Amino acid sequence: MNGNARRALVVYGGWEGHEPAAAAGLVADWLAADGFVVERSDSLECYLDSALMQVTDLVVQCWTMGDITPAQFAGLRDAIRSGTGLGGWHGGLCDAFRDVPEYHFMTGGQWVAHPGGSQREYAVDFAPTSDDPIIAGLAGFHVCSEQYYLHVDPRIEVLATTTFSATPDAPWVDGCVMPVVWKHRYGLGRVFYTSIGHRAVDLSVPEVSLLLRRGLTWASR
Repeated sequence: MNGNARRALVVYGGWEGHEPAAAAGLVADWLAADGFVVERSDSLECYLDSALMQVTDLVVQCWTMGDITPAQFAGLRDAIRSGTGLGGWHGGLCDAFRDVPEYHFMTGGQWVAHPGGSQREYAVDFAPTSDDPIIAGLAGFHVCSEQYYLHVDPRIEVLATTTFSATPDAPWVDGCVMPVVWKHRYGLGRVFYTSIGHRAVDLSVPEVSLLLRRGLTWASR
């Protein structure tokens, strides 16, 4: 084992509709291929392991909804504030622990709706003036997945957006421009998020996998 390699902790569970084990396994394999030493956990109890959290450079969480104890959250929060990176996608990061406002402050946003249902084709657009290396060389693309409507922190640095069209269940969202990919800081920690990824297969869209790999590497300490 390379003693200089960065360490990633991939945590998965919660609502099974987002295929947490399959999606987290796919991303864990990418991280390993990118040189990380990867540990996987299907329990939030890992956040109580202070020795583990101290040596973890990146937490990748795929845990939709569910509950986190105050002690578990404190373990995660304190690690990120101290410089451990945090990254994730879709509901696994930004629809977890709905009753913990400080968690949403940390992630930079919270899911509130997906107008049009779970299989909706939509465009992902990149800021034309951005020179951020996470999106370097990428052009706009389309995905067929849930188009997330989120409440977001105005501090986030938006790297990609999507524009909603009217849907039968929410015609009033027509024309709304919504962040799809962002990064920001929480204490000393870097946070990366993309709302794409309702199913594990969605992560294999080439642009999505590249965004995730670049973004998670950026977030890592």
